[in-house]
Amino acid sequence: MKVREIRHRLDSTLGVELSAGTISKITDAVPDAVLAWQAHPLEAFYPVIYLDAIRVKVRHNSRVTNRAAHIAVGVNMDGIKHVLGIWVQADKGAPFWAHVCAELANRGVKDVLIVCCDGLAGLAEAIEATWWPDSVVQTCVVHLIRSLMRFVAYQDRKKVAAALKPVYAAPSEDAARKALADFSDSALGARYPDTVTTWERAWERFTPFLSFPPMLRRVILE
Repeated sequence: MKVREIRHRLDSTLGVELSAGTISKITDAVPDAVLAWQAHPLEAFYPVIYLDAIRVKVRHNSRVTNRAAHIAVGVNMDGIKHVLGIWVQADKGAPFWAHVCAELANRGVKDVLIVCCDGLAGLAEAIEATWWPDSVVQTCVVHLIRSLMRFVAYQDRKKVAAALKPVYAAPSEDAARKALADFSDSALGARYPDTVTTWERAWERFTPFLSFPPMLRRVILE
């Protein structure tokens, strides 16, 4: 982005006017600050680390393209979330996340209680076999519910979400299985059988969530 474009954005969105010289000084300092932040040491232990990605538009070589901004967020012992790193790449996948975990380990992360991700093939096995072998790899419940909604008509999504809440709010795995079976036998379950099938496929990586106390469940769902 050119200096005049930055000036226009600042003026039009924030009503702030800065000289071209000031903007140049700020933009010249940003890359060094970003590099320092990307390499800053991390805590040795995080109770929870989330691995996720969002789609963003990036200007590159005068073209605007869609890229995935890969994000690692750690929750410390005080329950405060910290962005540990952001990596912008065309696509996400298990090999890339393996690289991300290796980088986090090299920056000081020695142990993680729960690694919460969206069920990438091979990622869970790689985490358990290498960097943090004692970690619990948990399928992100929020991602799981969103993936189920792909099969649900828009007007029924709130009803399906409410009907499935007893599954992830269950006090035990047996209770969760009964809740999923009850949903499967209901009118909504009959109308959207793929929601049940998808949950069953993710069951092995979902069930660790059921052993967590309510406070930790809230942290994962937030």
